[in-house]
Amino acid sequence: MPRTTIATDRVTLGRQMHASDVSDTAFALLDEQGTVVAWTQAAEHLAGHAARDVVGRPAALVLPCMGAAQTMSAYVEQCRARNGWSGASAVRHRDGRVLPAGLRITSVRGQDGAVRWLVSATDVGVPSGSAMDAMNASVQGAILDRAPIGVVIRDRRLRCILANDAMESHDGISRDRRLGRGITDAWPGVETEATEAVMGRVLGSGSTKVHEYRTWLPASRGEERPFAVSFSCLQGADGRALGVCTISIDLTESRRERERLAVLGEAGTRLGRTLDVTQTGQELADLAVPLLADFVTVDLEQSVLLGEGPSIGAGTVGERLPVLRRAGLASIAPGIPESLWVHGEPVPLGPASPYAEVLRTGRSCLQSIVDAAPGSWIDQDPARARKIHEHGMHSVMVVPIRARRALLGVAVFVRTENRAPLKEDDVLLAEEFLRRAAVALDNARQYRREQTAALALQRSLLPRRLRGGAAVEAASHYLPADIDRCVGGDWFDVIPLSGARVALVVGDVVGHGIGAAAAMGRLRAGVHALSGMELPPDELLAHVDEAVQREAEGDGDDPDQLTAPVGATCLYAVYDPVTRRCTMTAAGHPPPAIIDPQGRVTFPDLPTGAPLGIGLGVPFEAVELELPEGTLLAFYTDGMVETRDQDIEEGMHRLGIALARPDLPLDDLSTRAMEPVQAQAACDDASLLLVRTRALAPAQVAGWALPPDETAARRARDLAAGQLAAWGMEALEDSTKSIISELVANAVRHGTGPIGLRLIQHQVLTIEVSDSDPRSPHMRSARTTDENGRGLAMVARLSRRWGSRPVPGGKVVWAEANIA
Repeated sequence: MPRTTIATDRVTLGRQMHASDVSDTAFALLDEQGTVVAWTQAAEHLAGHAARDVVGRPAALVLPCMGAAQTMSAYVEQCRARNGWSGASAVRHRDGRVLPAGLRITSVRGQDGAVRWLVSATDVGVPSGSAMDAMNASVQGAILDRAPIGVVIRDRRLRCILANDAMESHDGISRDRRLGRGITDAWPGVETEATEAVMGRVLGSGSTKVHEYRTWLPASRGEERPFAVSFSCLQGADGRALGVCTISIDLTESRRERERLAVLGEAGTRLGRTLDVTQTGQELADLAVPLLADFVTVDLEQSVLLGEGPSIGAGTVGERLPVLRRAGLASIAPGIPESLWVHGEPVPLGPASPYAEVLRTGRSCLQSIVDAAPGSWIDQDPARARKIHEHGMHSVMVVPIRARRALLGVAVFVRTENRAPLKEDDVLLAEEFLRRAAVALDNARQYRREQTAALALQRSLLPRRLRGGAAVEAASHYLPADIDRCVGGDWFDVIPLSGARVALVVGDVVGHGIGAAAAMGRLRAGVHALSGMELPPDELLAHVDEAVQREAEGDGDDPDQLTAPVGATCLYAVYDPVTRRCTMTAAGHPPPAIIDPQGRVTFPDLPTGAPLGIGLGVPFEAVELELPEGTLLAFYTDGMVETRDQDIEEGMHRLGIALARPDLPLDDLSTRAMEPVQAQAACDDASLLLVRTRALAPAQVAGWALPPDETAARRARDLAAGQLAAWGMEALEDSTKSIISELVANAVRHGTGPIGLRLIQHQVLTIEVSDSDPRSPHMRSARTTDENGRGLAMVARLSRRWGSRPVPGGKVVWAEANIA
């Protein structure tokens, strides 16, 4: 048998009705034998039959499902016994088509006790196309439901001749009092003249009209509730109006449902606007109050908040419960007094609590009435028990937050002021709400994990300790970008070079996240490696630029390879404490701030150069400056000086003002310079490297010119021995003389011009021999029969480290010996 919805005075509630126009809902009035006694224009539109075709004939003509029933009461009982309350049915059109329709049958009674049946049918196969159609569709859906609708049938004089008992719950008027009376007598509290005018127009036009009003519940004048009422003209066999069918719908629950559905819709848009896990958790709680509950908490598994650690599978928790931390809370009460824990605090989980049940099973837990009896889980948790009693928490549901088969946490919904207990429908709504919210939370979780990994990678690649040696005093400060942008590719470094010199580096890779941090690591490693060759700054950046371009080209050849960030800015400088000269080159990077010992701030006119990896083919240019001892150099990335509201020139000016206090310690200056950046949401990483220059005293450096002949080695040994004695370093005489002998002998053997010897006393003893041969020496393995080739091996064995660097007109070979 086709399925039909039966609505009598004792009705089981289904989905709540909605307010809308019901002009397309077809109504027909039947007697107990199933004969049509009244018809409507909407029924004619649906079935194609005019009133003259069906009035006085069996309803089975248009409703095939009624063909086997002898009486309407029998048909109702058959539907109850066989298929319950579903409204799916069919209507036979005049042209022979069978249309899917939603059907509802409501019994109405008159003064003589006679029963009539109001049949409501809605075409469910036609999609809505306009705003009015959408309104029609919502009430058509309501007609199919099991919600109690009020029905009143009036004659042409608008006297009530039939009604159902449900109408009494709408206006407080019993059926006996209503029957035989006009609207003015039976419907107090409503603008009856306007209502009668609407009914008159319906009788005159044969159409359907909708009217909305607000009135008080019959049981209490303190609560006003909204209703929608439709008026449809009932026609006889001759097509003339017999009366008006009034359908009354209580809109209270439907509007609540629409508000709840609006929350679901808002959850899909509002909760995806940030990648901050904690902020998303708080927004989730804010959205749920008061529509879903009076008090809501969101507690997330701590790996979700911290961005590290393995995920927990939903329903896979054993006896050892995970750690949940509070990420959101909201309440209708100011100050949220119900909560025992604030943001970020761990939330204790009792083994018998609903929390534990949800974590173990992965399913929601509903306590419509909170059980606080002795021996209950609440009785075992005095702190929670106190809050529950203080604030009247009488109904609670705990719902898991799941995404990608991972358990993100739980949300707790509690009712206090709202005395209605939470039900299974509320659980379903909360689960759908959290399903949508979990998408945003999972995105934030994944982003937090990537950010945490990127930040850990970047911090591991940045120098843990800056070693300025005798050349500079150094300090640094690094501030990652805000949570929505993740860390970038900033880096800085202080690299010790030979001859007490240092390389000072700052750079910024394009992009954010793990890719930028990894690219930064590769660039930093490349700069470190090339700095060991002690190339001039412009040559070094040219080599780095070429390496970046090669890497980008290699990535482009592999379609399966994720493209690494291309492009980086860099500033590379070399400072020599012997000459107090600083040589620097920029690759698309802003110039350093230079603050002299008197506090005067300048930014050198440094050619900007092209960023690394761009491939413009423009050579890099170097600038050399002489700096007084105690000069402050500030190397920075653009996040220090550029924001959405401030251009780079303003930022550089602000940075200069903050640093114009050379008397302050470097750490204090660093903090002072970073304060404006920390006060606003950072769009990019901000890095600051501060160095204060030192100078070696003339007495710490000794140098001589040597003849390019066989006497050079002996003279060099004698000069070095005398200088070591003057410095009180006689203990190093033997090893130093051996190193000098080998280096000078090589210079004589391979060079053609003058030879120089220089000793530098700083944290180590540096021995430098210069000659005119640009070729770098290479240590090789000598065979037992070779007479030469062992000299550099001996230098390497006697020295702390050794190497060579190019200089104009030749090279310098150097070796370092520990002083102590």
